[in-house]
Amino acid sequence: MDRIFALASARGKAGVAVIRMSGEGVWSVVAELCGTLPVPRRASLRHLVWQGEAIDTALIVLFEAGHSFTGEESAEIQVHGSIATVQKLLQILGLFEGLRLAEPGEFTRRALENGCLDLAQVEGLADLIDAETEAQRRQALRVLEGHLGRRVEVWRQGLLRAAALTEATIDFADEDVPSDVMPEVLGIVEELKGGLRAELELSVQSERVRTGFEVAIIGAPNAGKSTLLNALAKRDVAITSEIAGTTRDIIEVRMDLNGLPVTFLDTAGLRETSDAVEHIGVTRAIERALAADLRVFLLSSAEERPSLELQDDDIAITGKADLTGEGVSGLTGQGLAELVTLIQQRLSDRVSDSGLLIRERQRNAVRSALANLVNAENLIVSGSGAELVAVELRAAIHAMELLVGKIGTETLLGEIFASFCIGK
Repeated sequence: MDRIFALASARGKAGVAVIRMSGEGVWSVVAELCGTLPVPRRASLRHLVWQGEAIDTALIVLFEAGHSFTGEESAEIQVHGSIATVQKLLQILGLFEGLRLAEPGEFTRRALENGCLDLAQVEGLADLIDAETEAQRRQALRVLEGHLGRRVEVWRQGLLRAAALTEATIDFADEDVPSDVMPEVLGIVEELKGGLRAELELSVQSERVRTGFEVAIIGAPNAGKSTLLNALAKRDVAITSEIAGTTRDIIEVRMDLNGLPVTFLDTAGLRETSDAVEHIGVTRAIERALAADLRVFLLSSAEERPSLELQDDDIAITGKADLTGEGVSGLTGQGLAELVTLIQQRLSDRVSDSGLLIRERQRNAVRSALANLVNAENLIVSGSGAELVAVELRAAIHAMELLVGKIGTETLLGEIFASFCIGK
């Protein structure tokens, strides 16, 4: 396998730049640049010299095969982060035979191929790199640390036990084996079904943490929706006017709400209208409001009824508090902090129940295994042959192994690693 290298830190001027290498023999490359090699896993200061020319003073860290991120012999060179220094060092490394620039995600791909990470951890790492909020960071880190992989292994061991019991009645029908193992198999299947279903239900909020929550601000025309959005964003993102129907399309503002990724939606005022363009805006507003995770209804008074049916956790509050004296005002800021706290509270309650499945691929694998378990249960209850039950159990095992990348991952890898930066 080729030796690879890449800049692992961000491009551009910085205090320190990190260049990493992986593959058998990369230590010899380091030796040619700095002479004596440091003790592995200990950062050591060295002078980098190439063909008699001083390049930079650097910190060198070596990692033995089996004790590195990729599982291969690896090295990191930390140099001063000037553009010229980094370009010079990358140029020199490209001159070594059998040492080439890494492709996007190639370091992580080697970690997967060498058994240092499973596929779920790889996806967790990608999400950790992309994390913009505290909740996203925590969720991605849980998956990267192997929490999902360990849970999947528990499920897989249960499936293997059930499959072994079932197949024993097939392979050793004439031998001295328990005559009826199906009650135990049925118990395992029912327990696993409950676990998979619970994880799927929790995954809805996990996906929201990953992609972000949507909060729709809705109400009648001139209710103060656009002014409230501007106040939340702390800048003018929406046009405000005394003329009703100013907002025709949906305006979106993405924010970090105390660690939660939230997109606020300013929608067209809800009312009956003969204006064709405004009618389209109202229709879109209703569609997005119904699809949003949370709705904030701005009312003209406490007695006004919301124009849409209130759902769980929805917030109904009087707008233009600067005129009415109660509720919230985007103009003066009255009640704004309390509203933000309430929104954050409602969304945080959902996050506390989030699960470990953070990608649709993972959920599809669990759904597939769950369908196989349902089929297996029906076959057992109906008294069908053990051969058919065994087929369903093996299919469920296959789905679990696909989830963590033990099998059948090749078609997925190109898409997954394409999202990684070259140094990762």
